[in-house]
Amino acid sequence: MMGYYLLLAAFGILSSIVSSTLKRKFKHYSKVHLRNGMSGKEIAEQMLSDHGIRDVKVVSTPGMLTDHYNPKTKTVNLSEGVYGQRNASAAAVAAHECGHAVQHNIGYEWLQMRSTLVPVVGVASNISMWIIFGGLVMGQSTAFGNTIAMIGVVLFGMGTLFSFITLPVEYDASNRAIAWLQRKNMVSQQELVGAKDALKWAARTYVVAALGSLATLLYFLLRVVASNRD
Repeated sequence: MMGYYLLLAAFGILSSIVSSTLKRKFKHYSKVHLRNGMSGKEIAEQMLSDHGIRDVKVVSTPGMLTDHYNPKTKTVNLSEGVYGQRNASAAAVAAHECGHAVQHNIGYEWLQMRSTLVPVVGVASNISMWIIFGGLVMGQSTAFGNTIAMIGVVLFGMGTLFSFITLPVEYDASNRAIAWLQRKNMVSQQELVGAKDALKWAARTYVVAALGSLATLLYFLLRVVASNRD
């Protein structure tokens, strides 16, 4: 059990470092004002228009770094620090979220795969840990306990799979964003460097999450296997 807590602490620290760096980068590049004077909302609307997407709305959502694309409502939701701002950070985030809208519009396979897993992962993530811990406890007195724990590991593994499927989805959205910003000459060279750097650190939050999930999965798998040998 101590190994599990040490694992959580290690990835918690790593996640905190990446998250704080991301916030610092976005704050820094928010001071790099766009020469074209366009806001995040206007950047998003222009990118959608250039890709022939007419049925997606750009709306404002409360909070910081709460930006996301909702395929069900077909809305690009931009946080308060992006929606009305006119800087490199806002341009990067707005274009990135529109990258997801483009993925949805063209039927990008990795996004479709992730969307298919969403309802399953939502349930599995809520019960997997309870099943694993419960199974390990039961395994001390009954042969069925380890089987139950392994079921929990499989359910947790679905969440890990989801984390790794998310990686190509996020990186592809960023690549589409940067390519469009550059191709349409929407940003200067300095602004482009800032946009790339901001999106790079945003992507790293997903990498850390995926690696943390994988490490936890392997830890519990080894625990169950070891319990079977006892």
